Amino acid sequence: QVQLVESGGGLVQAGDSLRLSCVLSGRTFNRYGMGWFRQAPGKEREIVAAINWNGGATYYTDSVKGRFTISRDNAKNTVYLQMSSLKPEDTAVYYCAADYGSRSSPRTVQYEYDYWGQGTQVTVSS
Repeated sequence: QVQLVESGGGLVQAGDSLRLSCVLSGRTFNRYGMGWFRQAPGKEREIVAAINWNGGATYYTDSVKGRFTISRDNAKNTVYLQMSSLKPEDTAVYYCAADYGSRSSPRTVQYEYDYWGQGTQVTVSS
């Protein structure tokens, strides 16, 4: 059974940086594309970034391009989301998700993901 555990969230000020981590256990990590999603209060969950199984392809939603970087370390079963120049509108619960498949491009729609973590809160104060 796949388990995803996120860490690294917290309270930061606008302009600060934060790195989220997500560890997958229970299955072979490099058979999964990985995504980071977020849900702000009163809003629907949205994709932030995604990476395919070998790190060869990535996706970013427009609002985070140039500020966030997704990466993965298959030896450590971990996907990261490096967040820089954080803004108050980045405040949300951040979730990582796993999509089984060695695809050339990562999935970008949440219902296409098979497993989800519990989420980690990121709060950016102005």
